[in-house]
Amino acid sequence: MTDAAAELDQLGADLERRFRTAHTVVSIAGQDVDLLHPASYDELISEEDFVRDDRLPYWADIWPSSHALAERVARLDGAGKRAIELGCGLGLVVSAAARAGFEVLATDYYDDALEFARVNAWRNAGAVIATRHVDWRRFPGNLGTFDLVLASDVLYERAYAPLLADAFSDTLAKGGVVLLADPGRVGREEFLSLCGPRGLYVREAEEVPFTAGEIRQTITIFELIRPW
Repeated sequence: MTDAAAELDQLGADLERRFRTAHTVVSIAGQDVDLLHPASYDELISEEDFVRDDRLPYWADIWPSSHALAERVARLDGAGKRAIELGCGLGLVVSAAARAGFEVLATDYYDDALEFARVNAWRNAGAVIATRHVDWRRFPGNLGTFDLVLASDVLYERAYAPLLADAFSDTLAKGGVVLLADPGRVGREEFLSLCGPRGLYVREAEEVPFTAGEIRQTITIFELIRPW
């Protein structure tokens, strides 16, 4: 066993000791992804964190948009290409990207999310992914650029629209693609209006129906490019 494999196996065991955990299996492109996650979102809510900067542990849920985006990413050929996800949560999308052959950087505002994403990508794709703590309000200038920039259900606050338009512009490599999955959140229209001035244009908008129990959503996957 390599040092990286041993570290990730240990990290998984540590997470299962630190959190009350559960497993959810989802099918992506005909293959199962077994996600380790906290058993209860509610148990993670911290009034202190919310008062300080409106933090809520959205990362700990498996959102329909991440399922739809993972399905799209799983159909890609990532050999020799780099991908970044802005807001990786539990790592469903980055697991699909790693399976597709991309070299992956997962980013999130929560360090716990990054640890779950590392473990889930290792367990489901056999991949050692890179992670980075990123605050969109103070977006780092040294992440580099990527062939594929990913995000799902990130426009749930209007304030995130300009931050994400800037983040996508800053991280998209020449000839690269942004894939954004959105179920109709409040910041979507402003975000789209801000893309053009940053040289980003919607090449395709695919509507994907999602049904799971009582959940019914139509998720739009926007494919954005910089044409020059």
